[in-house]
Amino acid sequence: MNLAEKYKEVRKKSEEICKPLKTEDYVVQPVADVSPPKWHLGHTTWFFETFVLTPTLIPYIQFDPRYDYLFNSYYETVGARVMRTDRGNLSRPSVEEVYKYREHVDHAMNLLLEKELATELQDIIILGLNHEEQHQELLLTDIKYILGHNPLFNAYSDKAARKKTPKDEFVNEFLSIPAGMYEIGYDGDGFCFDNELCRHQVYLQAFKIARQQVTNEEYLEFINDGGYHNHRFWHSEGFEWVKNNYITAPLYWHNIGGIWHNYTLNGLKELEMEGALCHVNFYEAAAFAAWKGMRLPNEFEWEAAARQLDWGKRWDWTNSAYLPYPGYKKADGAIGEYNGKFMVNQMVLRGASEVTPAGHSRISYRNFFHPHLRWQYTGIRLAQ
Repeated sequence: MNLAEKYKEVRKKSEEICKPLKTEDYVVQPVADVSPPKWHLGHTTWFFETFVLTPTLIPYIQFDPRYDYLFNSYYETVGARVMRTDRGNLSRPSVEEVYKYREHVDHAMNLLLEKELATELQDIIILGLNHEEQHQELLLTDIKYILGHNPLFNAYSDKAARKKTPKDEFVNEFLSIPAGMYEIGYDGDGFCFDNELCRHQVYLQAFKIARQQVTNEEYLEFINDGGYHNHRFWHSEGFEWVKNNYITAPLYWHNIGGIWHNYTLNGLKELEMEGALCHVNFYEAAAFAAWKGMRLPNEFEWEAAARQLDWGKRWDWTNSAYLPYPGYKKADGAIGEYNGKFMVNQMVLRGASEVTPAGHSRISYRNFFHPHLRWQYTGIRLAQ
């Protein structure tokens, strides 16, 4: 697939994700970490307008210069922006106008992609496409939070339903990984994010890691044993988070008449006990591991064992802080703000989830979030 075809495919996918939504759904921002779907559509379009079209395609007329302020996310180099917490206040531009904005930019991009482009410009476009795919995962995650916090628990789409996993697939076992030197980081000729570089060696002590992720049933045992009330299993910050927010179960879990349910993209359903646990934060993951007398793997252990693991249902929390690899170098200019500025106070997630774009499901991919966040499709894998 050439670059022009890839561009059309990625841009179409974002709009397909939003197709089941009602107009009112596009504007909601229940909490600061969730962005309205309309903002995602505008921001991913702004990326191409700002970093590709404006400096390259002459003449290019911006759809609306005010959108620089509305749809810039965190790029200090580019200029001022609407605060993240205020994205839900953007009743204007309308959803219709945002789609017109996408049409305007797509038309210009299609003209540009008919030309022979310098390698450096192609690289920025490829980064933009991977950036939009990241937002596609966030779109589904944010849509789930928006609808999952509506008192009606409306389904996003009946097509989002997953088949139940047979129970015999959840017979967990631990793999023994020998001590030694292991290669870590991206190894290939295709695209990767700069935080996956540079490839380097690490020495690991011998360890064991679970082939499967923790199930809902296993986590329910932790709840029933008073796990959320026993400080011995929790980091100090984690237990304060539990007490201050009155946490008693994972996000989207609801005990209705003594029966546990959870909200899914296809509505409120009875909890599938054999299903992989979802929507817990780092604090919960670490507490559960401590309750089991085990721990979370670090990201290097995860990568060393990944080819033998069952992964892709949920992102796995690791016990690794999000830090640069040896030899890491930020790019110049605004693009250099993409990853490096976030390498503090965050924990690494490894793997992928059911809403992760296929091209992002690679062994070296590093996702990262603050330890209190759990709206992403996050789960637990044990190590010892």
